[in-house]
Amino acid sequence: MNFSKKITLFLLLAINLSIFAQKEVKEGIISMKISMSSDNEQVNASLAMLGDMSTTTYFKGQKSTTEMSSPMTGDNTTIIDNDTKEILVLMDNPMLGKKYLKNTMEVSDDDLKNIVVSETGDSKTVLGYKCKGYNVIVKKDDVETKMIMYTTDKISAPTQNSSTLGGKLNGYPMYMEINISQSGMPMKTIMEVTEIKNESVANSKFDMTIPEGYTEMTDNK
Repeated sequence: MNFSKKITLFLLLAINLSIFAQKEVKEGIISMKISMSSDNEQVNASLAMLGDMSTTTYFKGQKSTTEMSSPMTGDNTTIIDNDTKEILVLMDNPMLGKKYLKNTMEVSDDDLKNIVVSETGDSKTVLGYKCKGYNVIVKKDDVETKMIMYTTDKISAPTQNSSTLGGKLNGYPMYMEINISQSGMPMKTIMEVTEIKNESVANSKFDMTIPEGYTEMTDNK
C-alpha cells in the first residue's frame, strides 16, 4: 500500500472514531480511574497504600449505579434516582461491616449559598469528547472543597456531584480534580473517565431495596 493510501485510511479511521466519540449516549457503562495524593508525607503514605482505584458506572435515563471495590475500603455501591431524588449508598467495609445510607438529594437554600460555580474559560478533550471547564467551590462545616471539572453534554447520566451542586453545573464530568484540606491535611483526588460503552443496562441494576444483612449507618456507628 502506498503512502497516500495509508494517510487516507488513517484519516478515515480518525474521523469515524471522532464521530463515535461525540455521539450522545443515554444508556451504558462508564469506567473511571481515581488517584489520590497529598503534600503531607504521612497522608501521602496512607494514600499510596490504596493505589489507583477505579469505578464502574451503569446508567439509564435518570438513574445510575456506581460500583467501587478495593482491599482497604471494601465494596461500595452508590445508586442515584433523579426522578425520585433519592440516593442509596451501600458499604461492605472491612472495619465497619455492611452499612447503608439512604437520603434525598434535595439541596437547601443555605447549602446553595455555599456553592460557587464559574467557567474556567478552557476545555479538555477526553476520549474524543470536548469538555467545558468549571471551577467549583463548596463550603460545608468549615471545610472548603475546591474542584476543577470538565463536563460534556453528550453523556446523560446522573452523578452524585451534579446532584449535590443543586443544578449549578450541567453535563457529565469526564475529568475532575478535587482539592480538600481538613485539619491541616491537604488531599488531591483526580478522576478521569477511561472507557464508555454504549449498551443496554438491566433495570435491576438500579434497585434500591436494602440487601439482607445491611444496617443503617448512623452518627454513632
